[in-house]
Amino acid sequence: MKRFHVHVVVPKLDDSVRFYRGLFGAEPTVLKDDYAKWMLEDPRINFAISARGGEVGVNHLGFQVDSDEELAALREQAVAASVNVVDQADAQCCYASSNKYWSQDPAGVPWETYRTLGDIPLFGADDRQAAAAKSEGCRVPTTSIPAAIGRKVSCC
Repeated sequence: MKRFHVHVVVPKLDDSVRFYRGLFGAEPTVLKDDYAKWMLEDPRINFAISARGGEVGVNHLGFQVDSDEELAALREQAVAASVNVVDQADAQCCYASSNKYWSQDPAGVPWETYRTLGDIPLFGADDRQAAAAKSEGCRVPTTSIPAAIGRKVSCC
């Protein structure tokens, strides 16, 4: 089953956690020094915020799925509609490992469609990646996709 995903870059994580905790009436499912995520059932949404630099506001949208079959079906649907996609297998970002693909809407908004494989202890795969992610944010791959999607995007 799909879950809508929204990732917002915020200037101060503590202030935003307080706001969204009140708005959603729930504690974050994941809370780190630079990242928080709510896995809500009503509405069914994965809402994430991060304070790792970058332009404040909606960073990207997407769908989280529960199975590889669902991920493949959505990818096939996108490709059949002539949507450019960029695959990322076993991506290590936002305290999780996931299989995903990225696309971009005509207005330049990045879309991430992914299946979470498991949690990881760092924002990125290792200390080197985590240091790069902290200074640059996770990046959407730019291979075979318009350059505009290569903007600073924090995954999940």
